[in-house]
Amino acid sequence: MKLTVIGTGYVGLVSGACFSELGFDVTCVDRDERKISMLLQGDVPIYEPGLTEVLSQGAKAGRLHFTSALPKAVESADFVFLAVGTPTRPTGHPDLSQVYTAAKELAAHLSGYTVVVTKSTVPVGTNRIIEQSIRTANPDADFDVVSNPEFLREGAALSDFMEPDRIVVGTSSDRARRYMDTIYKPLVRRGAPLLHTDIESAEMIKYASNAFLATKITFINEIAGLCEKMGADIQLVSDGMGLDHRIGKAFLKAGPGYGGSCFPKDTAALTYMGRMHHMPITVVEAVITANDATKSRMIDKISGLCDGVLSGKKIALFGVTFKPNTDDMREASSLSIVPALLEAGATVNVVDPQGRRYGEALLGNVNWIDNPYVAAEGADAAVILTEWDVFRTLDLKRLADVMAKPRMADLRNIFRPEEAISQGFEAFVALGRPENKSAH
Repeated sequence: MKLTVIGTGYVGLVSGACFSELGFDVTCVDRDERKISMLLQGDVPIYEPGLTEVLSQGAKAGRLHFTSALPKAVESADFVFLAVGTPTRPTGHPDLSQVYTAAKELAAHLSGYTVVVTKSTVPVGTNRIIEQSIRTANPDADFDVVSNPEFLREGAALSDFMEPDRIVVGTSSDRARRYMDTIYKPLVRRGAPLLHTDIESAEMIKYASNAFLATKITFINEIAGLCEKMGADIQLVSDGMGLDHRIGKAFLKAGPGYGGSCFPKDTAALTYMGRMHHMPITVVEAVITANDATKSRMIDKISGLCDGVLSGKKIALFGVTFKPNTDDMREASSLSIVPALLEAGATVNVVDPQGRRYGEALLGNVNWIDNPYVAAEGADAAVILTEWDVFRTLDLKRLADVMAKPRMADLRNIFRPEEAISQGFEAFVALGRPENKSAH
């Protein structure tokens, strides 16, 4: 069977690479000639561990192809996957123009029975519109539309595709269901659960899942703030909560607020849908507000570490991507925190293994430095914002020795306060730990 993937962004590239790894013939299509040229030369426009190798293997085996010519790619396909972007509009509703454009363009080139599979995250009801759009454009086309949401974590996308928690397939067609069973058979044989639903339920599963995880993150961040005031330790609280199998330990780590391409966009879209249908999702609305407040609280922590005066201070900031093992800067906490530091008059030296690729255009007036110890020379504070492994292994004594004022704001709780103090830091603040345990 031949698969065509429209869109070579994060979801499209990972899906295309993994399907080729499973033995399918895959063609990835994108109208951006520059991206296609990069991919044909073996260059990958995003950073995802292991992706370059899998793409290279698929191309060398002759199973993975890249093109900007949509007609030919669609005509030969048994499956056409829509994996284009759905960015958020100011209203909170996703911009579906790329989805509808792709659907309209592919309609004229369908040949034989084709399953059109929506991987892009779209509001409930969108796949019905896609189906009607294709049918209007090409009344003679033999096709079905399927909702097949992705659940890929950036930084672990390949393993998430190959060893998924679940595969969700939403369709109203038995024929399409059988086709989808065929392409996912290799994963089901390995034990992956495959859930068949109606189209609307599949669309909602994606939004409900991400909103729940965003809620869990925001909840633990608010509890962390309360722990600081009342003398409890958030890590012990998280451990105690996570031992309850009804709660689980995942997404219970305090941090500077969620970001990335999914949670901000999907929570905004879900609340928009709620308002449009006169069923406000007040819990998720509160989550969005609380997440913004968490980011603001991080700025206060850094300012407090510098005695309330950021003007003229040099800050060594470790990590600007929204999470480790990705170069994704979308809705990262750094996009709120770094501008606030600069506006207050601080100088900011940034270290991030992958963040400069996209961060340089987003974070003006910062100094990009590869070595954390060089970045910290003469600094008044060090801030850990993203928990890259390279920061977990920092030599704290060496770091403290090169700083003008050895002070640290560990906004990912990588280090214990007593550990940092014993290695020469004179002040240390973390998240969710009582203030008398953070030496500042």
